[in-house]
Amino acid sequence: MSTRTVSTETVRAAALAIFVIFGTNGFIFASWAARIPSVTETLRLTTGEMGAVLLVGAAGSLVALPLTGTVVDRIGLKATVRFGGALAIAAGAVIASGLLVQSVGVVTGGIVLFGAGIAFWDVAQNIGGADVEHRLGRTIMPQFHAAFSGGAVLGALVGAALSAAGIDLPLHLFGIIVVVTVVVAVVPRSFLAHHAAHSPDAPAPPQEGRDAEAKAPTAPKPRVLDAWRHPRTVLIGVVVLGATLTEGAGNDWISKGVVDGLDASEAAGAGLFAVFVGSMTVARWFGGRVIDRIGRVAALRLSMVSAALGLTVYSLAGTYWLSAVGAVFWGLGAALAFPMGMSAAADDPRRAAARVAVVSTIGYIAFLAGPPFLGFLGDHLGLRHALLVILVPILVALALAGVTRKEVPQGVARQ
Repeated sequence: MSTRTVSTETVRAAALAIFVIFGTNGFIFASWAARIPSVTETLRLTTGEMGAVLLVGAAGSLVALPLTGTVVDRIGLKATVRFGGALAIAAGAVIASGLLVQSVGVVTGGIVLFGAGIAFWDVAQNIGGADVEHRLGRTIMPQFHAAFSGGAVLGALVGAALSAAGIDLPLHLFGIIVVVTVVVAVVPRSFLAHHAAHSPDAPAPPQEGRDAEAKAPTAPKPRVLDAWRHPRTVLIGVVVLGATLTEGAGNDWISKGVVDGLDASEAAGAGLFAVFVGSMTVARWFGGRVIDRIGRVAALRLSMVSAALGLTVYSLAGTYWLSAVGAVFWGLGAALAFPMGMSAAADDPRRAAARVAVVSTIGYIAFLAGPPFLGFLGDHLGLRHALLVILVPILVALALAGVTRKEVPQGVARQ
């Protein structure tokens, strides 16, 4: 019986395509996020009202995330990324139209659509990254997430530059539409075929090839709720939730914390944020080698210890420069847990789509609940001290690190 064979050149082309997709995802998200103040001003909303609009808009992601695994298994990675891109394109048009007529309802609807599109795109790119990682036999998922971080930095800079140049947001959004249209039309052509019913080591389905998204003919399709009943997957989700809270808290509050708590300037606060993001990007770019050398569990434990140490130093430091040292260790520790969680959820390629969707859904809760909770707590305790509460999910992730140990799928021989 023949086995699936894919050339090294094909796998490398797929890796490059996934890298570009991750980077584009980060770019369009940050490019849009950088213009949220413009949306607030155009719609004449208060900060609280804009926060409510964004919270309602997040419903799109919450609805889409649990469905993405099933969608990937049924229509393939290429089609799912293109579907997510199409939703994002439609969302851009709706938001731009809503801004032109100054309709809060239309803009909110567009943000809901945008959240759904990004969710489909995000889960599919992680599944694609796991497929490539399995083929290469080494850890590269952190580098894909480094591409997202790099794309986000570029997107934020572009958004800020367009804002400074006085470019209207509707025109900016139509530019994003053009970028997304080109990327989703061209880049996914190099994706590897994804088959829910078997792993890369199992017998091949009929019609194999880089563009084949054929369905495997024998194995039964996993049911939607199966992944939610899998204890290891849910526990990995808890680890990822802790990781997203750790990363999200830094993204949202690390700058404001030193401005409020140490009387630093806004520029100094922004510089500390850059230190945090830069540390994460470096760790993600080079972290795969560390993971392969010491193992996923040890790397996760080291990451959580570094995050806990860095967060503690940042929160209790009496000087800006000591806080900056804490930000370095915090960023290094926050960088790898999320991509390692994605890799762990995808250990069994036959069930990767559904399990990655579950882990992503659990982790996404942190992006919704974390910022307002920390902001509320910061009003009572001071923001830097309030951030110490993140030590709880960090310690939980540290305690559960063992669940990310490499899982060998049933019926697949150990290498």
